[in-house]
Amino acid sequence: MFELIREKRVGKLAAKIILAILIIPFALFGVDYYQRGGGGEFVAEVGSYRITRQEYEQAVRDRQEQMRSVLGRNFDPAILENPEVRRAILEDVINQRALAQRAADFRLVVTDAELVSLIQGIEAFQKDGKFSKERYEYVLRNQGMTPLGFEQRVRQQVMVQKLQDPLNAAVFVPQAVVDRMIALGEQQREVGIARLTPEQFLDQAKVDPESVKAYYESNRKEFETPEQVRLEYLTLSPDVLSRDIKVSPEEIKKYYDEHQSEFGQPEERKASHILVTVSATATDGERKAAREKAEDLTKQAIKSPATFGELAKQHSQDPGSASGGGDLGFFQRGAMVEPFENAVFSMKKDEIQGPVESEFGFHVIKLTDIRPAKTRSLQEATPQIEQNLKRQRAGTKFAEVADQFSNLVYEQSDSLKPAADALKLSLDKSDWIGRDGANAVFPATDKMLAAVFSDEVLKNKRNTEAIEVAPNTLVSARVLEYKPASMRAFDEVKDDITKKLQRKQAEEMAAAQGREALAKLQQGEEAGLKWGDTQMISRQRPAVLADPAIRLVFRASATKLPAYVGLDVPGGGYQVVRISKVQEAPPPTDAQRRTYGEQLRQLVAQQQVAAYVKSAREQEGVKTRLEQIQKK
Repeated sequence: MFELIREKRVGKLAAKIILAILIIPFALFGVDYYQRGGGGEFVAEVGSYRITRQEYEQAVRDRQEQMRSVLGRNFDPAILENPEVRRAILEDVINQRALAQRAADFRLVVTDAELVSLIQGIEAFQKDGKFSKERYEYVLRNQGMTPLGFEQRVRQQVMVQKLQDPLNAAVFVPQAVVDRMIALGEQQREVGIARLTPEQFLDQAKVDPESVKAYYESNRKEFETPEQVRLEYLTLSPDVLSRDIKVSPEEIKKYYDEHQSEFGQPEERKASHILVTVSATATDGERKAAREKAEDLTKQAIKSPATFGELAKQHSQDPGSASGGGDLGFFQRGAMVEPFENAVFSMKKDEIQGPVESEFGFHVIKLTDIRPAKTRSLQEATPQIEQNLKRQRAGTKFAEVADQFSNLVYEQSDSLKPAADALKLSLDKSDWIGRDGANAVFPATDKMLAAVFSDEVLKNKRNTEAIEVAPNTLVSARVLEYKPASMRAFDEVKDDITKKLQRKQAEEMAAAQGREALAKLQQGEEAGLKWGDTQMISRQRPAVLADPAIRLVFRASATKLPAYVGLDVPGGGYQVVRISKVQEAPPPTDAQRRTYGEQLRQLVAQQQVAAYVKSAREQEGVKTRLEQIQKK
């Protein structure tokens, strides 16, 4: 979570990674909690320190929010109910605690001055380029955090990082090893591919009726329609509660007056560019040629500014903007790479500059418009203020009524209406849902589905308990209707079974013929295969080949060419690859040595840290109580 500490500097990267912390809302248990561990139930012991269930569940929620921010709508909360996933999260918590204990043993400390310097350098906490205590508290408050809790977490992570830094700094990779890795990674092989697909053999696949009937009888579970339920349910969350919260114009005006720093609109600039790309592994000659091309384009653009768009369409190698004449639209500071941004924000409107070098290559830039910095008016800021105030009050109200919600659905378990009436919540109804919860709009986590299909809910017609289906979201449900599992008739499914058996047979025929062809080719015989166009590939640029095929191609002996390898294709079929030429890597460039060397150093450092973590765990002594991490 605190990768910024590894940078050991304060800057844009550090600020961006700190912001990753801020999107993860978490409960705060106070400094003593982080230093000593809480009381009550515990899930593991690291030396004398007990990792409480509360601390563990917080780590689960952190992981949930990390995954949600990455996967968006594709995130399924049910994955965090998987025992293996929950065990992996516990292992992470144990590892962090073991390292923290070791750091404490070595008396590593993070001074207040260090902490202040790090936090004050974060752009998210600054106003007009300087640290703003008001903005700092506002950003943390908006995420349900306190400065004390945030600072304690940063302090602990910095301390652990101080323990790891010497391990990373001590890594040395011999140049001979780096050069060997470059030779392997940059070697190219010319390949042709022949594919045998199940579709080529479907006409030859014959399935008799007896086989279809036998499959039906032997796999009856496959043709069961699972039991299903239709539910009514009640949801309690800050979002639900905020719908009934009213914010007066006077409150909005008061907030606006007291938080002026939040409503500043920074300067924005609009630019177009022509990009001449340069590879990270380009030779000095290639880099010089790219610069000269960019210089020539700059001269043409300055001589005839009106042709800038046409020059971009013809010459820019930026696929995202070239077709639009190089237009990048409006952007603020922090949105572009630093050299490009510095140039844009030093230019006058309609000025053309270039070449400007960045990690992507050489840019020719035209500044087309400027929007000065301004402060949003009360009218413009009103929707945001109203949303913020509603969110804050809804969060407070949720904390106040969560226990009441849980008690009501439990104590009056024959109906959800008392809870709905008491808390002014609306009852929702679901469509039919099976035990797997597939395609359910209802929040069908594993825990919720287990509760819905339990005897207490299904047979005794009780409400489920209040179940947390997402952070700060409680749901209770009850069954309205139930359909038991049933068996689909043979006549209904026999055509599907026939197609399935034909497909399986065709897959086997394709694989068998592919292996037979490969054996013939390896013996120097013709196999009658249809080869696709040849192409040069490397481990770094595998083209259309997947990892398993790439590994086979580069493991194959190239002493006698052509050489052949083959493998089964996921989803059915067989693939034969012909290796017709080997092109050894040219002498490594300095850029390649730096890139490969850094990758190898990172890999070795990771292994050293992993070994150190293992040693720390063994020295501290670790005991786990796995049964606790499956409990609500």
